[in-house]
Formats: sequence, C-alpha cells, structure tokens
Amino acid sequence: MDQTILRKQRELTDRLNRYRNEYYNHNNPSVSDEVYDRLFDELQSLEKETGVQMANSPTTTVGYPVVGKLEKATHEIPLLSLDKVKSSLELCRFMGEHQVMFMLKLDGLTIKLTYEGGVLMEAATRGDGDVGEIVTHNTRAISGIPARIQYQGRLVVTGEAFIRPSDFERLNTSIVDENGETYKNGRNLAAGSVRLRDAGECMGRCVTFMPFSVLVGFDDLPRKSERLKEIQKLGFNPCKYLVTKRPLTQEETEDGIKQLQQYAKDSDIPIDGIVVTYNDIAFSKSRGRTGHHYKDGLAFKFEDELFETTLRSIEWTPGRTGEIAPVAVFAPVEIEGCEVSRASLHNLSFIEDLELMPGNRILVSKRNMIIPHVEENIDRGSFSLDGVFPHQCPCCGQPTRIHETKGRDENGKERIIKTLFCDNAACETRKLKQFVHFVSKKAMNIEGLSEATLEKLIGRGWIHSYMDIYSLDQHKDDLIRMEGFGEKSWQRLWAAIQASRNTTFERYVIAMDIPMIGNTASGVLCREFHGSLEEFRDAVYAGYDFRQLPDFGDTLHNNIHEWFCDEDNFCVWEELQMMMNIQKPAAAENQATDQSNPFAGKTIVVTGKVEPYTRDEMNSLIASLGAVAGSSVTRKTNYLVCGEKAGSKLSKARELGIPVLMPEEFFRMAGVA
Repeated sequence: MDQTILRKQRELTDRLNRYRNEYYNHNNPSVSDEVYDRLFDELQSLEKETGVQMANSPTTTVGYPVVGKLEKATHEIPLLSLDKVKSSLELCRFMGEHQVMFMLKLDGLTIKLTYEGGVLMEAATRGDGDVGEIVTHNTRAISGIPARIQYQGRLVVTGEAFIRPSDFERLNTSIVDENGETYKNGRNLAAGSVRLRDAGECMGRCVTFMPFSVLVGFDDLPRKSERLKEIQKLGFNPCKYLVTKRPLTQEETEDGIKQLQQYAKDSDIPIDGIVVTYNDIAFSKSRGRTGHHYKDGLAFKFEDELFETTLRSIEWTPGRTGEIAPVAVFAPVEIEGCEVSRASLHNLSFIEDLELMPGNRILVSKRNMIIPHVEENIDRGSFSLDGVFPHQCPCCGQPTRIHETKGRDENGKERIIKTLFCDNAACETRKLKQFVHFVSKKAMNIEGLSEATLEKLIGRGWIHSYMDIYSLDQHKDDLIRMEGFGEKSWQRLWAAIQASRNTTFERYVIAMDIPMIGNTASGVLCREFHGSLEEFRDAVYAGYDFRQLPDFGDTLHNNIHEWFCDEDNFCVWEELQMMMNIQKPAAAENQATDQSNPFAGKTIVVTGKVEPYTRDEMNSLIASLGAVAGSSVTRKTNYLVCGEKAGSKLSKARELGIPVLMPEEFFRMAGVA
C-alpha cells in the first residue's frame, strides 16, 4: 500500500480534529465550513481507498464516550520492561555478533492494542506488566490508532502514548491534575489523559500513539523490523528505528544513538533513552526473562539529569558501629516519575568537598535511575565544617569525634576520609541498629523482630543483650498485650527465635558484627577453621595472620583482632554459643576432595547479574564446590564468572589473563542444572 496516501490520511485526520476542536470547544474556527467539508469528503475518499480508518477519524466519531470506571485487563504476554544501562560499551557487549534494532525509547504510557478480524477490540495500559486498565473508549481521542485495518487475523501491537514537548508546554498552562497543580512533565500528563474516563476531555490533550512492537500477528516473518514494516501498511506510524547490518564499534554505536536523539529532537518526540533489541524473534525468545524484564534488549539511558533544589537541613543518625551518617533533606523534586526529597551525604569529607550548608541551592540526580545523589552545590562559599556537624550525638547527647581513615575517592585515588562518630556503646540508636543487624536474614534470621518491635522491647527493658532475646518467654503475657501483637504473633515469633538456635558458623560470625566481615569473608573463615568457632577463636588469640587468606588485607586482619580484644565482645561470643547448636558445614569437604570437581580449592569471582541467582546464592554455590568466593580480581583469582552488565572486574581479569566463564559454562562445569 502506498505509504504516501496513508501518511496523508493520518495528517488529514489530525487536521480535521484540530479544526473541529476549534469550532466546538473554542468557538474560534480557523477555516470556513466549505473548506472543512471539502477536506472531510477527501478523508472519506481516502478511507475507502485504503480500507483503513483511524480510531479518531471525524468521519465516524460523532461523540466521545464516558465510562464509569476503568476495567482491568490481563496481559497474556506480560508487558515487562527492559534492563537499563548507561554505557555504550555495555551495548556493544550485548550486541555481540547479532543483528539488533536501535529504537527511540518513547517517554509516555505503554498501551497494548488488540485487533480481531481487522477491528480494534481492546486498548489496555501496561499497568504492572501482568494486569493493566482498559482504555478502549479513549482511542477515539488519540492520534495514530487505526480502528479498522486490512488484516483479518489476530494482531496485538504495543506502543507508547505520548504528548509532544511543544504541545505539553502549551497545554500545561491551563490543565491541572486532581490536586489543582500543573503537571510536572509530559509523561505524567499523557498517562493521566489516557486514563481519563471521559474521552471528550482526552480529546483536547493532543495524545499521540506510536507502535514499537508486534506481539501477535505476521507470524511468518522472523524479524521484528519486518513486522513493523507490515503494520506501517495498515495505517500505523511505527516508532523510528535503525537496523544494524554488521557488528558495530563503540564509536558507531554512539553515532547511532546521537542520530536517533537528533531525529527525536527535530520531530518533537519525547524520549528518555534508546532501546537496543535483538531483531531475530526466535533468538529473542530464547534469551528468556526475569520477573522484571525481558533479556532480549537493553534500554540505554542518557546521562543522569540534574535537578536544582534547595538543601533544607542535614539529618544525622548513629549506626550500629557508632558512625553517624549524614542525610540531606531538600525541597522535593520529581526524578524518573518519583518525588525525591532525601539523599545520603556519605561522610564529612563529602560534605566538605561540596561545601554544603543548609539553604544552599544544590543539584541532585538519581544515579543509575535508582539512587538519589547530591551532585553539586551552586552556592559555594562561607563554608564551615565545624558549624555543620553536631558536636553531641543527636541520640544520646555524648560528645562526637571526627575519625580519619585512608580511603579512595570516586576515581580510585587514595585520600583521607573523615567520618563522624559517637563512642558511647550504650547509645540507644546505635544499640537498636546492632539488634536489627543481629536478627537480620543474613545473620540469625529471626522473622518477626522488626526494627519497630525491637525498639519497643528495648524501651520496655526486656532486652539488653543478644542473650535476652532467647528468654523473651519470660515476658510472654506482657508481649501478647502489646499493640499489634497477639497469641498467634507470639507463637510465630517464638518459633523463629527457637529455630535460630540451629545456625551456622557463617551466620554466627556475621551476627557478631565484626567490622567488614560479611558473607564472603565469613565463608572464607569457615573453610579455613573447618566450621569451628573454637578453632577460629583460638587462632585469634594465637596471633593468626589473617592476611594470608583470600581477599583479607590489613583492614580485615586488624578488625578481627581488635574486636576480640574487647572484653564485652568476648563475653558475648562465649555466652551466646552456649545457647546455640552450630551446624557443621555441608559436605563441602567431600566435594573439595572430588577430583572431578574443577573448582575445588579455587578462588572464583563473580561480576554482573547471574540469573536466577542472587549474589549471596552464587557465593553459597561456590562454597559448596569447595571453592572460595572472592570479592575482587587479583592474581590469586582462578576464574571470573561473567554475568550481565559486567563491570571493571572483566577488564581486570583479561588484563591478568584469568579465565572468564559465562554463567552457562560455569553451571555446566559445576554440574548444576
């Protein structure tokens, strides 16, 4: 079908709708009735010629429907998102030797259209990916959606409903949300407009639809780009895309991104990134999915956008080690669709570097689209570190002190890091955080003891030490009468407390909260001392040099010895063990002596995401093979398992000539299905 005719038909449809809006809603027509009627007749003629009729065509739309509520729609094929990256190098790794499509990442609301026998049957929003809302009534008010097409099979198309930036600037002076405030961005206005119950109201919002994928239909075509070309013949105006003909260099990848960015700018199309996806449909399906995203594509996000706001105050909260953490509280800003008003300030050095003072204008971002971060201070000058931090602990009132230690900046350069400390071991907030850590999943794993519950128990004087948790039955009657508690809650809690008595070497050591001893380090200690807490303790007092262990340096070595030098720590270590049953390690020793196991006694480092395992689960798997899970790549590393979104560890491994295994290869060698 001639694309010129279809393009003219779409333009004529939008033009007549604009004239109609001027006449009926603003009483200010820009053309005469004769001109309108002539264009109307021309559109009718084109619709007969093409067999395509847009859902918002004035030749069929007499009025606009109103619905009582938005019904739910279940998506047979989940409308999941894509994983996000910000590095063109990661895109190159993802592409490999495969043909891919570069496509605009439209900034609006995802909609799924379903056609049966050439007729639009349903339009539904993405929702949570599994269930969305039916918005079919509003298709009459959205540009770019055909109501009838020349395709007799079942066709399911997904795309984005958006509002062009120029339209948003014009509309946002007169349209307000349910709170009486103007919309913060075009995405929010588009989403709100599509979900309106009155299609007549939606009509004036200038919402446009562009498809980016064909989920069902044209099954004989093996490539995504081919299917998009076919729906273009049906009256759709697909999202702009580029198809690679060969593997691209990083420079060529960046050129493709810039080309699409410029196209979006010139075409007045709102985007928040570029999508890169495999073009071959069969290969795409073979890549699988996670619960959050499909693995056949990546969303390339542009550099973090900066938002100006005002620093209102700095909050200081003691942690379980005594370090007092600063948090910036600033005037709320919307980033990535979420309102943000707080961000960590990390330490005193960070505050000093930016010369941060309450009242300063600051620039904030969401790093990697997730973590709020203060990037810059616009109002530098008249800074005084002494006037920023509290000289008494905000919890217990005891004097604070500045602690200096060697560290590294964001670029990896060595420097002195200043942190604020409260040395009062009895500080209530510090004590509470220690209990929270003790009952956490990676430590004693006691479900039912939330931070709020622990705060109540400490406040009532029922727990002063870890051992008191195991005698809470003395306060059963009072505890049951606590707000939010009851007999069943108590039974569940007490069962969890009793279950935690059967624990492992690793959990016990983590629960003791020796600084920087986490899952990996505790696993190394478990293997070195054969799962024996007594053997570990005796080694400490014999002056054992922990620096000989994988990934153990001066800091870990000193932390262990200093912790055991504290008499209170030693008493807890000994007394709590009497209440525990420390389980012997699983048959790691047997596997370690299995000559068929290639990983026995080796050090394995993991980088990137390895589905479906979490990092802790991967470390446990490595330990079960009689190997050591390393945290950094060194010359002592034997293997690097490289998952998705691999970081600098991959470059380091290649530099040192360390074997790199893909997850599938690692699982095969390990005998894991």
